[in-house]
Amino acid sequence: MSLKDVFIQIFTWWNGATVGTRFFTWRKGVRVGEDDQGNVYYQSYDGKHRWVIYNGYAEASRIPPGWHGWIHWRTDTPPTEAEYEPHPWEKPHMPNPTGTDQAIFPPGSLYRKKPVPMARPAHEAWRPDDG
Repeated sequence: MSLKDVFIQIFTWWNGATVGTRFFTWRKGVRVGEDDQGNVYYQSYDGKHRWVIYNGYAEASRIPPGWHGWIHWRTDTPPTEAEYEPHPWEKPHMPNPTGTDQAIFPPGSLYRKKPVPMARPAHEAWRPDDG
């Protein structure tokens, strides 16, 4: 492990787990399972607390639907113990594209490369009655 990796482990909470989180997990956590992205899921010995240690950048939307239900107490059975079949409408994770070249702009946005003109104005300007 390089000095840079040690520095990242000690001082960044958004990139994996900090030293404090690793120590807490070592003392109080029971490993429940791992998802296809390498995120590892834990719960406390008494079963009252659940948490995830992300593999890389911490982004809550990276939790797959099966694990999402378990970590938010919608089910007591983790996907490792039950056959979870995702619904056809559930899509794989896509990182948030905001601020990147792949950013999504709605029709009419001034930031769109080719803005789409609106079919009608969004509102009508107020005019006082003349009398």
